[in-house]
Amino acid sequence: MCMTDPISDMFTRIRNASVIRRESVDVPASKVKLAILNILKEDGFIKAFKEITGEGNRSLIRVYLKYGPLKQQLINKIERVSKSSRRIYKKVDDMEKIRNGVGTAIYSTSKGIISDRGCRKLRVGGELLCIVL
Repeated sequence: MCMTDPISDMFTRIRNASVIRRESVDVPASKVKLAILNILKEDGFIKAFKEITGEGNRSLIRVYLKYGPLKQQLINKIERVSKSSRRIYKKVDDMEKIRNGVGTAIYSTSKGIISDRGCRKLRVGGELLCIVL
């Protein structure tokens, strides 16, 4: 299967698994995905994740989803902003808080993949990868 945007594929898998209240979901592994999942874990959107070996010796990441006390979704919206057809770059002065700090924006910067809070702290801009609410 040819995949043009693996990050969007990961977001779609997480979104679909969250809607049907699955405990975990498997996604193909990459360093970028691990960095994004690390930010989602730090911000409390997912429980945990770990690398596993799947069929045919492929490397996978198992993402354990997190829900509220009444089994409500914590990830209400996970949206890919910058795409291969249209890149979105932001300066540090143009970065606004997502829903007054409730949501998180994830940026690819020269310092690595970091959240919007980290960008403002380090005073760096970059490519806006996604927004999570």
